[in-house]
Amino acid sequence: MSLALVFPGQGAQYVGMGFDFCEGNERANAIFAMAESALRSKLPLRLKDVMFSGPEEELKKTDYTQPAIFTMSCAIYEMLKDRFAGKVAYTAGHSLGEYSALYASGAFSFEDGIKLVSRRGALMQEASNRNKGCMAAVLGLDDAKIKELCEKASAAGYIAPANFNSTGQVVVSGDVSAIDAGEAIAKSLGAKRYIKLAVAGAFHSKHMQSAANGLKAEIDSFGIKDASIPVVSNFLAGEVKSAAEIKNALISQITGSVRWVESIEYMKSKGVDTFVEIGPGSVLSGLIKKVDKNFKVFNIDKVLDIEKLAV
Repeated sequence: MSLALVFPGQGAQYVGMGFDFCEGNERANAIFAMAESALRSKLPLRLKDVMFSGPEEELKKTDYTQPAIFTMSCAIYEMLKDRFAGKVAYTAGHSLGEYSALYASGAFSFEDGIKLVSRRGALMQEASNRNKGCMAAVLGLDDAKIKELCEKASAAGYIAPANFNSTGQVVVSGDVSAIDAGEAIAKSLGAKRYIKLAVAGAFHSKHMQSAANGLKAEIDSFGIKDASIPVVSNFLAGEVKSAAEIKNALISQITGSVRWVESIEYMKSKGVDTFVEIGPGSVLSGLIKKVDKNFKVFNIDKVLDIEKLAV
């Protein structure tokens, strides 16, 4: 068995997330307490209150969503890290989830990680306010047709591929006008579905350049160090380990595409056959199975899920 730990990104959040972990484990409780301390002056409502009780409208806001997912993922990892010791070949995360992967790989402390995630979220929200945009999931088109879709829809504005989630599932990002125009074009090319996403902006596109610039200016103020376990970067679909590589990958990730399929294929090429998804939901587990149905895949979203874990 060769094991990789993977961590979900924005969109996986739900009201009630993490509650049972916080209730029953000292390590998990310590993570939640550190998150509360770090964010107390930055958020009007307590992070735990919004995670456990909502309202959902607050949890969907980037300022809460990103630290909530990071906190829950890191809390679960802390509970289970002794079980994984010496067994993990790689970590990886989808977009925001890459920060949880970096934490699990020892690239920064939780305190630095939560501050970094919070700052990333704020910079992305500022970029979204500056450049209004949106995203849509396209189901049933191969990558060549996604390229054709973007070329045709670009007559209405800027549009580009943002997330290569699985074969036949790609998210596009850009101007509202171009995303709107893309729907009819996608259907003419044979798409099964075209789903506009409820997100704050055009993430993983050039509209996030100001956020990338902001993170680049500040990233040295966070305690990023060499990772003890290689992390597969979304931007590179390859591994990073040194502090310099990690910083460059995190900056590039903000405007670059999430190459999730290639990232899983890279780990497969290195012999990985078992994946554990750690954090809210199970979206990544489904995407990983689409790459190779023979993978062993587990997801840990609730305390009861730990009983099914066979690693």
